[in-house]
Amino acid sequence: MHAGEAEIDEALVLRLVAAQFPQWAGLGVEEIPSSGTVNAMFRLGDSLTVRLPRIEGGVSDIEKEFEWLPRFAPLLPVAIPSPVGMGKPGEGYPWPWSVQRWIEGSIAVAGAVEDPAGLAEDLASFVRAFRAVDLPGGPPAYRGGPLELEDKGTREALVQLEGWIDTETALAAWESALAAAPAAEAVWVHGDLMPSNLLTAGGRLTAVLDFATAGLGDPACDLIPAWNLLPASARPAFREALAVDDATWIRSRGRALSMALIQLPYYRETNKGIAANAQHVIDEVLADYQRGIAACTAECSRGRRP
Repeated sequence: MHAGEAEIDEALVLRLVAAQFPQWAGLGVEEIPSSGTVNAMFRLGDSLTVRLPRIEGGVSDIEKEFEWLPRFAPLLPVAIPSPVGMGKPGEGYPWPWSVQRWIEGSIAVAGAVEDPAGLAEDLASFVRAFRAVDLPGGPPAYRGGPLELEDKGTREALVQLEGWIDTETALAAWESALAAAPAAEAVWVHGDLMPSNLLTAGGRLTAVLDFATAGLGDPACDLIPAWNLLPASARPAFREALAVDDATWIRSRGRALSMALIQLPYYRETNKGIAANAQHVIDEVLADYQRGIAACTAECSRGRRP
């Protein structure tokens, strides 16, 4: 998927574990199929997970999670990863890696949500609790700054997607997000609430994974499940549960769109899972934007402001 990606397989993981964590040397190793783009994941025995950066840019993620996950865990309403070991470079692998507790659950899938209302409620509960975290020294969230910082990459992606999607409507939706009022304050955000980072059971949220992008930033960052996972029918409940104002909602739609526009051309040949979700997000955002335009036109034709 990336230039400079490390070669990682089950044999490497077995060697690393045997050399550095002999207490787990006899456990089986099995790669975990994932649409994740930065880390490779392997199940170790029945109760552990090994997480290895694919690229050098993921090294700081391992160290960040090792520091912050134990501090977040007692403050959140669902399970999150629990680090139990920090590995070192070795056996030909060049970077630190980690061992975490295994968490049972099924990866959430857009278009196959069993309990949309329940999942919307659970997601809102997690987001609300994470915003309320009061831990000092938090880093800036990876995607938590002003939307203008994403403008160049978003427009470049739109050029690559000419003939692939409705780029004219996508640009209009993006510019509506840029025009929205900025965040009044930074709060704790996960920053990457993609379906692949959400575990469910019986349609309800049971765990949130991958806190590499977490930090202080725009609260709109954690509203992206409204577009990448929840059906349109469940969005109002999600928004209402978090008391989201118009500007924040429009920024969240823009953030979800920007991520998807950048992901689609980059991953459409190398990561079918990410590419499929990116296309889903684009379709959902453009449909929502067009519904808004239609509603505005109808209201204005009646002589009322939307």
